[in-house]
Amino acid sequence: MTSIRIAFLSFVLTLNLVVAAPAAAASVPAPVSEIVVDARSGRVLYEAAADRARPPASLVKMMTLLLTFEAIDAGKLRSRDKVVMTPRGARQPASRLGLAAGRTMGLEAAMRAVAVISANDVAVALAERVSGSEALFVRAMNRRARQLGMNATRFASATGLAPAGGLTSARDMATLARYIIRQHPSRYRIFSTRTIRWRGQVRPNHNHLLGRIPGVDGVKTGYTVPAGYNLAASSLRGDKRVVVVVLGARSAAARDLLVSNLLESGFSSPRISRQTTRPDRRTRSRTPGRRRVTKAHR
Repeated sequence: MTSIRIAFLSFVLTLNLVVAAPAAAASVPAPVSEIVVDARSGRVLYEAAADRARPPASLVKMMTLLLTFEAIDAGKLRSRDKVVMTPRGARQPASRLGLAAGRTMGLEAAMRAVAVISANDVAVALAERVSGSEALFVRAMNRRARQLGMNATRFASATGLAPAGGLTSARDMATLARYIIRQHPSRYRIFSTRTIRWRGQVRPNHNHLLGRIPGVDGVKTGYTVPAGYNLAASSLRGDKRVVVVVLGARSAAARDLLVSNLLESGFSSPRISRQTTRPDRRTRSRTPGRRRVTKAHR
């Protein structure tokens, strides 16, 4: 191992000491899954439990939106089309937009609602608009995942809601995020939308790292009880882009702090394309980074 790689790994380990809650419980929780990727080359800069199977929660909606983008590219949908809220969509629990069954909204607005506030009702309506039913859409999601090499991923819905939320890994979610960024750069900007307006209310993006951590411009948050707190995030600084995925954090604040620290470590590496070795999870601990994020969100 070169001195650069040792220094990078030491920096990441040092950053992570206080993110996890105190280990007072009798049972040891499953380790948080983490991965840091150079978006340009695809090289893994750091990983920990990156292949552990975990529920994706609303990170599923990155695939929901990717298939919608591709339906537009294929001419199956047009940007000016309307999306009808279906009865199945209207029955979805929060997070939701609240559009009544039978009402319509523009396709662009629907995609923003999914990207920004993780609207489960709109995600299902989009799935049914693209494929005719959510079940057929899920088949398309899994087929696309296999094509992208997301071998640990099995989608079960367009939303990622429990109990049938599916399974994925941090590595697969990084693959998906990187693909969207590279293949759909103009549509990727939807994830950086700070707020949407709905029925006179301003509803903020669930990703509170936007505008708080330099260069962060997406991608997606997620939370369910089985999944814990998940986040895929990307930051562009100069000509360097880093993608970070964290799955299974024990709180939104811990997740956000860990992601921000991992982004800092990715950009601080003198040779970002070098891959580090994986740390021993039995001895790995967590510390705060130079920038702290404390406001919880989902």
